[in-house]
Amino acid sequence: MSEALAIPTTRDEDWRYADRGYLAAADPAAINHWRTLDVPAGETRVAHAAHSSGAEAKGSTDRLRVHVGKGGRFESFQVIAGAGYTRCELEVTLEEGAHFEFGGVTLGGGDRVQEFVTRVIHAEPNATSNQVVRAVQWGRSTGNFLGRIEVVKDAQKTDAAQNFRAILLEKGASANTKPELEIFADDVKCAHGAAIGALDESAGFYMAARGITPEVARRLQVQAFIADAFENCSDADAADRLLEGALEKLEGASI
Repeated sequence: MSEALAIPTTRDEDWRYADRGYLAAADPAAINHWRTLDVPAGETRVAHAAHSSGAEAKGSTDRLRVHVGKGGRFESFQVIAGAGYTRCELEVTLEEGAHFEFGGVTLGGGDRVQEFVTRVIHAEPNATSNQVVRAVQWGRSTGNFLGRIEVVKDAQKTDAAQNFRAILLEKGASANTKPELEIFADDVKCAHGAAIGALDESAGFYMAARGITPEVARRLQVQAFIADAFENCSDADAADRLLEGALEKLEGASI
């Protein structure tokens, strides 16, 4: 008899900020399902997605495991703008000299809970990774980023970074981040940074002094803020489409 699949709870560290109602009603097979992708040595794969469908949906999870061969490159750029609870999870293992580039944006209003969860395993020397996540939340929504970087023994010359920033457009909104570094090699560069706050008032005053309305000034600031997540995308057209789609979601929001 096969062992029954377990449903995660918010007591699990990787699910600590998840929506409890969604987890309680989740299908065990669906929530434990992982897609897989292999990037051959020396090759590049670019993936981009916008999770924005299902205004009535209770939620969704997307979990992907990626193995990047020697000297390969994997890029993933995503926007979460859907209703309910949306979780996008990536587990990436890097061989020697491989690179992982990630850019993620959450855009949430109402009571949405949106999160990116990443685990990057530097399994061999000279691999690099860079992660940039931006959250824009209003209403009572929550944007989360849980990022874990693991550097195994002898994975020297690793260079890994992750950066999370959130803008809260209304007082009821929130953001959470949980960076983790687990390092067993001694010749590495690993860094993480996080900042959560409101829009820059001085920039708003500067634009207002030049005749720009508060509404336009606010949207220009948000546009520049989320564009950071797509700056390192090697597919410029895909980056432009993701940014334009995100801005369209903002245009339709009452903020």
